Amino acid sequence: MRSFRELWVKKTLVGLGLGQILSLLITSTGFSSSELAKKGINAPTSQSFLNYVLLAIVYGSILLYRRKPLKAKWYYYVLLGLVDVEANFLVVKAYQYTSITSVMLLDCWTIPSVMLLTWVFLKTKYRFKKITGVVACVAGLVMVVFSDVHAGDRAGGSNPRKGDILVIAGSTLYAVTNVSEEFLVKNADRVELMSLLGFFGAIVSAIQISILERNELKSIQWSSGAVLPFVGFSLAMFLFYSFVPILLKINGSTMLNLSLLTSDMWAVLIRIFAYHEKVDWMYFVAFAIVVVGLIIYSWGDKEEDQRWADVADEDAERSRRLDEEVGSKEKSFDNTSIGKDGQGKKS
Repeated sequence: MRSFRELWVKKTLVGLGLGQILSLLITSTGFSSSELAKKGINAPTSQSFLNYVLLAIVYGSILLYRRKPLKAKWYYYVLLGLVDVEANFLVVKAYQYTSITSVMLLDCWTIPSVMLLTWVFLKTKYRFKKITGVVACVAGLVMVVFSDVHAGDRAGGSNPRKGDILVIAGSTLYAVTNVSEEFLVKNADRVELMSLLGFFGAIVSAIQISILERNELKSIQWSSGAVLPFVGFSLAMFLFYSFVPILLKINGSTMLNLSLLTSDMWAVLIRIFAYHEKVDWMYFVAFAIVVVGLIIYSWGDKEEDQRWADVADEDAERSRRLDEEVGSKEKSFDNTSIGKDGQGKKS
């Protein structure tokens, strides 16, 4: 009983800690993208290309060394790579039009998208408290959009509404990749997932760069101010992609996206202290609403996990009693057999 509860607590703490590491990584990618946007560099696919190359090289080498057959069909990874590249493209592109705070807050759209996809395809059931928490998160999202339209200054971007639409579209595609990765990491293999996602993602990115961003790359005046954000973005994305399957396997895609909501806090701090920008008061209200939604959702998770813990404890107790009953019957049977054998020998 105690060991199961300790395991549950350890699993929860590991999930929360890893979730915050991922949150910091995704915030650093947002910081890098925002810096590049401020320098007039508009090459969202090129930013993600190096990340896919690193994934293909590092995890592909491990996969080749293993020399094991694939556990999932290769064309699943082709589709996953295509969707993932476009998701990154849309979100990174949004930094050209809206603020880093808006991008981070609007990412919460991924949560209801994930829940809908898991409900439809993975047959996951959600209780009323979970749905209430998600509704609160979406309410905060709507307030962010309204805040961008309402804000008098446009320091956060040239066209906030267009940026918001791009983020929401990218977040929807992120939901597709999260649910797909959760399914593949639980039914296939993490190294296989990362290597083939990197391989096909690099191919799709290369094709898209040659079509959309070739002239943009030629026009960039490469300096330390341009190279460092590019490299920083790629390294942060590589670490993010490497850790995501671990959290997906432990806690699932919904927990992943809930953990990433805390990146909103880091984004606000970056905007205030690094960019010295003023944040519209509605951002704080929206963030408070998102936090309330997160608490409501986590409260539901805790109750459900506790219920399953109690069920598991009851099952363990019944199993222990059953083993004792079986053991006592076997002992009684052995004693009876010994008694009969003794009587046979005496006769």
